[in-house]
Amino acid sequence: MPPHHPQDRRRQHGHFQIRLPQCGQYVIISDVARPTSIRSTNPIARGACYRLRIATALAVTVAVAAACGHSNSTSSGNPSSAATPTTVAHDPAQYVAGPCPTTPQPVPELQGAHCAVLVVPENRTKPGGRTLRLPVAIIPSETQPAAADPIVFLFGGPGGDAILNPPAAEGVSFNNRDVILMSQRGTHSSQPSLTCPEVDQFFARRLGLVYDAPSTGDEYVKAVKTCHDRVAGGADLAAFNSTESAYDLIDLRNALHINQWNVFSHSYGTDLALIYARLDPQGIRSLALDGVAPPSLATPGWTWGSAREAFDNMMSACTAQPACQAHYPNLGDTIVGLLNQLEAHPVTTTVKVEGVGDTKVVLDGGALLSWLVPLGTHFPAEVPAAIDELAHGNPTRIAQRLATTWANPSAVGIMGWGLTFSVWCSEWTPFESETEQLQAARQSFAAFPDSLRAQAPQLPFLRQACAAWNVPKASDWVRGVTDSATPALVLSGSYDGQTSPASGQYVAQHLSHATVVTVPGVAHGIYVDPCGAAIIASFFNNPQQPDTSCVNTTQPPPYAITLPPL
Repeated sequence: MPPHHPQDRRRQHGHFQIRLPQCGQYVIISDVARPTSIRSTNPIARGACYRLRIATALAVTVAVAAACGHSNSTSSGNPSSAATPTTVAHDPAQYVAGPCPTTPQPVPELQGAHCAVLVVPENRTKPGGRTLRLPVAIIPSETQPAAADPIVFLFGGPGGDAILNPPAAEGVSFNNRDVILMSQRGTHSSQPSLTCPEVDQFFARRLGLVYDAPSTGDEYVKAVKTCHDRVAGGADLAAFNSTESAYDLIDLRNALHINQWNVFSHSYGTDLALIYARLDPQGIRSLALDGVAPPSLATPGWTWGSAREAFDNMMSACTAQPACQAHYPNLGDTIVGLLNQLEAHPVTTTVKVEGVGDTKVVLDGGALLSWLVPLGTHFPAEVPAAIDELAHGNPTRIAQRLATTWANPSAVGIMGWGLTFSVWCSEWTPFESETEQLQAARQSFAAFPDSLRAQAPQLPFLRQACAAWNVPKASDWVRGVTDSATPALVLSGSYDGQTSPASGQYVAQHLSHATVVTVPGVAHGIYVDPCGAAIIASFFNNPQQPDTSCVNTTQPPPYAITLPPL
């Protein structure tokens, strides 16, 4: 199947025109007649210098993909008009200074940080009840005195821990602003911590199973149920949600006596940031959204749209590079053919993983897709040659990348899967029917077999897992659209197979002072790319007019024609 090139799509809102990004084309939001400062900067840039810590790699697997046209027939009413969640009176949150939390791996940014614990109610909708302890780390600015408006960083997942993953890129700093990190409720450093070693261990075992097989789904559900039964006695799992986390942020800002701060969010953190912005708009000076997961769009089915957009952009880049085009003239066809072939006839190989030893890997269509998105999108230079090796009967390189990621023993017990499932299963999955999910798959990849389309990219068997996690559906309010005049930066990467640029464009329609930047050649997590990080730093210094010029002088990474031996 030849690479798909989406048709030009436009949305008219009075005189407000948005032209969505196309493969290899860079367009500007224009024809603006109402007060706004939305701009789109979309030249070519490359993905380099990624610092993919373990939790970052895990967070990559969970953010939603984007598509602008989809209806929520399973939701009721108008989410934007639903009543704001109500809370009952509780004791004020307590901010207790203390040592920084112990981390599984060294976090250099914590050296010299001022740390504390924020004690908050577990469930603000019920009187009394337990409290949670959320670690906070404030990284002092390089220059003092610091500005009165610090930066608060919201990490992704859901379930990733910001304290383990502070935003950092080589050579880029936030100058005179403190950076505030808080572990979201349920993440590794919080108390209680809703980590699920059972789920991490299943992901390692899944390497040797047929990815899309119902029996594999059964094992996944068993691992999820085991974690649920272990943690449910000490936590109200329904209270580990985006709305409660947004109130945690309000409590933190008030406890620190901050009038306004700058919100820096990544992946699921953008979902949380957009919800938080509806509850505490007066507290936000500026809003940076990196890899956008809109609360009103996030469902399993939308992962297909992001996967397709990244696929198209990567294939177009090969066509644009003479060496890649000459050596791999039918790369898109080859990938689709292999996905179908492996789905019908999986192959098995064995690779070595450090600290584990020989590891069996089964490659079916689902496993290959889980390599392409997100691993291939983050290591794009190797994609054409690795696919060519696979097509000639050598699956080792792809299997090695999968095994190194999913069988890594240091990843066990790091991700806060309890928060992950509580958000997925209350705020995302109930707002899309299984039929709608399959329809989204067919629209994105008509040439895939039904068994491959049955499982959303990176979220296989999620509906069955949610039945085991057993949390109630969230209020329709959580699916509302965020309308804001706060200066915003909407940052995407054209190789992002988790949260595509179309998702950022969708959100920007409702942010009247937004700068929209798409960086081709970069995958999920623009802030670890030097150019992306520089744009973010410039934005916080001047939210109305950030310097985006670095994208004009960069290129996407060239595809490797040959790869070194493993």
